[in-house]
Amino acid sequence: MSKTVDFYYDFISPASYIALARLTELCERTGATINYKPMLLGGVFKAGGNTSPVTIPAKWEWIQKDFARYAALYDIPYQLNPHFIFSTVNAMRGAMWALSEGRIEDYNRAMYTAAWADGKDLSSPEVMAEVLNTAGFDAQVVMEAMTQPEIKKALISATEEAVGRGLFGAPTMFVDDEMHFGQDRMEWIERALS
Repeated sequence: MSKTVDFYYDFISPASYIALARLTELCERTGATINYKPMLLGGVFKAGGNTSPVTIPAKWEWIQKDFARYAALYDIPYQLNPHFIFSTVNAMRGAMWALSEGRIEDYNRAMYTAAWADGKDLSSPEVMAEVLNTAGFDAQVVMEAMTQPEIKKALISATEEAVGRGLFGAPTMFVDDEMHFGQDRMEWIERALS
């Protein structure tokens, strides 16, 4: 029986973008499936008293280079988004909608490509509409869904669930109940899947 990887993420995280590219390949190779768990990274940080690496200048300077190294190593299109730090609240609400519609993989691909390959500002409604329409979504439908109370509540609940499971950052992945944090933990995930 194939195993499942719970993948907790937020589009604001370039590490999550790199991780998903690698995790997708790993799951295709091993027959595992991905259980997508959108959440708000800012909410996770706030609940745990954590902060983004960008708040520590020396760490941020290093991590920017590290992301670029990993992306180059695995041939993942990547650039540091010139709009970073941008708001992903609406994009993550859209992920909750896409999850409920069975379109989460296409949606994730569109958002991550826009943010970390194309350098687009996901906090801009005009940019979001362009990205959605280009990816084959009806932007008006998705953007209307982002405003609905049940979608907003679903994202809050998903973030609370992540905090309850012990998350402190993104990407965080679970195989069974074993937590793996960071885009550079694929070897451990592969072992857990075997």
